[in-house]
Amino acid sequence: MIKMIIAGVISIVISYLLGSCNSSIITVRLLRHEDIREHGSKNAGLTNTLRCYGKIPALITLIGDLGKGIVSVLLSIFVFNLILGKGSFDSMTVGYISGIAAILGHIFPVYYGFKGGKGVLVSCSILIVIDPLTFVIIIPFFAVVLLISKYVSVASISAAVFYPILTFLLHYFAENVDLNLCIIHTVLVAITSVLLIYMHRTNIQRLKNGTENKFFGKKKEDKNG
Repeated sequence: MIKMIIAGVISIVISYLLGSCNSSIITVRLLRHEDIREHGSKNAGLTNTLRCYGKIPALITLIGDLGKGIVSVLLSIFVFNLILGKGSFDSMTVGYISGIAAILGHIFPVYYGFKGGKGVLVSCSILIVIDPLTFVIIIPFFAVVLLISKYVSVASISAAVFYPILTFLLHYFAENVDLNLCIIHTVLVAITSVLLIYMHRTNIQRLKNGTENKFFGKKKEDKNG
């Protein structure tokens, strides 16, 4: 138990610190010598970077945010393997916990005054490592909702709601994961979803007010992140 706690603490700290390395903030500072949090929606994320600075900075942000989530999970699994031994823990559970820590780092980065992005890309990157089947379903789902609604926020929130439901169904019925582990995975995924939806609270308000920007279309005065 002590070894597990030690491995867990190390993994969480590493993941949080990596998650705090905000790719959007770093990219815009290096390329444009500006703070993304002072422009557009003031959100340090992919959509605001694309709208304010174009495709190249947005692509670098995409790669960076996906990469840090992947590295966080892989390092966490490595730490558990090193301390507890291979096969002595559930890698998915470790991955989800590591992912939550990385998302918290992205949302509340210690390096940038605890003001970061919304964590959507980081949450996707976790799936690439530990649950690729869910990833290949949730991404097309996100894309379809985006094409229909024209709102990134609507697609992100819809995917966040669908995420824990899909996780339980796939793990229990398709992958034959033990019911207790299914419940643990689903609860951890639900925590991630709650974080993502909470970070879109201003978008939800703009949707109610009719001032949210569509991804495809003319910008409105109240800009979206």
